[in-house]
Amino acid sequence: MSRDALSLPAVEQAALVRSGQVSARELVEASLAAVEDLDREVNAFVLVDAERALAESDQVRAGDSRPLAGVPIGVKDLQLTAGMRTTFGTRASGDFVPDEDAAAVRRLRDAGAIVIGKTNTPELGILPVTEPDRLGATRNPWDTSRTAGGSSGGSAAAVAAGMVSLASASDGGGSIRIPASCCGLVGLKPTRGRVSLAPNPDPPLGIVHEGSLSRTVTDTAAALDVLAGYEPGDPYTAPAPPGTFVEAAGVEPGPLRIAWSAQSPTSVPVAEECVAAARGAATLLEELGHHVEENAPGWFDPAYIESFIRIWVVDVASNARALGWLLGRDVDRAELEPLTRRMAESADEVAAVDYCLALAQLRRSARDLLAFWDDYDVLVCPTLAQPPLEIGALRPAEDGDALEMLSSAGDFVPFTPVFNVSGQPAISLPLHQTEEGLPVGVQLVGAHGREDVLLSLAGQLEAARPWAPRRPPIGLAPPGPR
Repeated sequence: MSRDALSLPAVEQAALVRSGQVSARELVEASLAAVEDLDREVNAFVLVDAERALAESDQVRAGDSRPLAGVPIGVKDLQLTAGMRTTFGTRASGDFVPDEDAAAVRRLRDAGAIVIGKTNTPELGILPVTEPDRLGATRNPWDTSRTAGGSSGGSAAAVAAGMVSLASASDGGGSIRIPASCCGLVGLKPTRGRVSLAPNPDPPLGIVHEGSLSRTVTDTAAALDVLAGYEPGDPYTAPAPPGTFVEAAGVEPGPLRIAWSAQSPTSVPVAEECVAAARGAATLLEELGHHVEENAPGWFDPAYIESFIRIWVVDVASNARALGWLLGRDVDRAELEPLTRRMAESADEVAAVDYCLALAQLRRSARDLLAFWDDYDVLVCPTLAQPPLEIGALRPAEDGDALEMLSSAGDFVPFTPVFNVSGQPAISLPLHQTEEGLPVGVQLVGAHGREDVLLSLAGQLEAARPWAPRRPPIGLAPPGPR
């Protein structure tokens, strides 16, 4: 019973615990057993704290009304987690154990979720694949020769394989939506300011957003209800939603004005499977009664890429220095991976005035982009320009410059970073698969503050073309016949 329950969505697991049909301990034991059985092939978890998770599960009783009571979850290893080693994907962190939770982790715990461990991430969350030198590559449960995406790749692989039904994630250029696409999951990047990054300093332009990865729209909505909210000192706030996000996910959206496009914002080629995914979603939406037409924003001018990289390298350098604050010592750049080190060195060459001009250019471009939503409610486009890459695909040649990885990464993920700059909500849905069975995501982008519209539309698409019963070769089967 507990193994079947682990295959259910998080909200259904919590309902079983609430009713007394399954205990929180049984769920946690099933989750720990799944990690033991499956993770040697996937490498989703970099730390498991079974003793603590079981002790916390014993404190959850039948009748607990918290929305995630007794639900085992994974926490991305970029997020501070009190009492658990937090590596940030780098050797430089040693065995650092924080004494406080990040606000997002605290809110999940307050909602009754039980953290069983930390999930893998690339060093400092930089890349759209999860292959840190310290902790090894996370492999896609659909095909272990392929990436699970990044930077929330460990969380995605853990959910896709069924080790947990929900895991925390964060997104600074697509890092929730990229692994959602690679692993066949639902991944929502909320509106800027919807979820606090506290106690971490906010990055330039507020491009990083906290969220989750799950198999269902309702679980994603429930997690957002838990995570959303202001923390003292936050520099951004999002407009209050008209109701709960779970309520939004359960109602029909009504006819919407929808644009779709497979045109890349950076003009890189887009694989036919990714084009087909977006085109198929547009056709389905038209069948569901929406007004759909092919159209694309003006995207950004050519200076966008240069400006984005300029603020990105400075952010990486500042993150490396901020890591030193946590550790109580300076981080020697020799402790960092070649790409991180090269990005920090590039940051040394960025003049303050050029950094400020890059920020100004991106803000101006974001204002121009957001005007597109005056005429449309939602934009539909591919999440990625390619299906999941092979492990190691972004690594440069032996004598190549590590910075080449940024260009290769940009060719893989041209559709996601622009919406970190604009701060809009964007969600990846698993609406397509290749002939080989690899997941291919479709991205839906809403107007500022309108996660409710995206979740309502996503719920309608999920009902029309259910994806949760599809499970990867490495993973738990859903309850009932596979």
